[in-house]
Amino acid sequence: MQLGGKWALVTGGTDGIGLEIARQMRRKGANIIVCGRREDLLASARDEGFEAIRADLSNAEGCQALVQALLQRPLDILVNNAGMSGNFAPDDPLDLALTDRALFLNLNAPMHLIGQLLPGLLARSEAAIVNVTSGLAIAPRAGGPVYCASKAGLRSFTQALRHNLRHSKVHVIEALPPVVDTAMTRGRIGGSKMSAKECAAQIVDAIESNSNEANVGMVKLLKMVYSISPALARRVMIRF
Repeated sequence: MQLGGKWALVTGGTDGIGLEIARQMRRKGANIIVCGRREDLLASARDEGFEAIRADLSNAEGCQALVQALLQRPLDILVNNAGMSGNFAPDDPLDLALTDRALFLNLNAPMHLIGQLLPGLLARSEAAIVNVTSGLAIAPRAGGPVYCASKAGLRSFTQALRHNLRHSKVHVIEALPPVVDTAMTRGRIGGSKMSAKECAAQIVDAIESNSNEANVGMVKLLKMVYSISPALARRVMIRF
């Protein structure tokens, strides 16, 4: 896909991977709309020249409000990037309210947005849906059961959606990042992390090349191990 002149919405596009995707797509000539919840980050995005819409996608009303704000927009690319961890420690009680918000934001919100924006995407000469899941959608880690469950669900949805739209002009891409240095991982996950800039570069390359998947960084190795021995991949990742 040629990005020049295309209109794209990047959810969670005011920080981290989403902001880097927005920046890199704009440098290639795309017109970008970002959305997020924090007013300070929205203001920073506007200072960079982005159109930024405040949207809380952790509930159905927030998704509907975003769709209403996009009415009459010629959207070509939908990047479902917004997400949250929703993790809980084994010795702590499960925060069901947090769990519900995380599940909706990570899994339901992409389905809500796709369901409502798909007619417009189908009307374009070419279009793309990019669902950002995670390497943890392949094999989970014990420290993030809610996050892993939601991303695994989105991975299955994405694969089925791609099949259903295979004869249309809408290309469906799954992006599977490794551990990336973002606000969500700082202080929670140690070790080496990929930069958001490099992660975004590989995702944008997948959009341009019409790839079905962007297996980013170490996720390539995880997929290779999983293809040889799913049990080994799960044993390694559960303790990650």
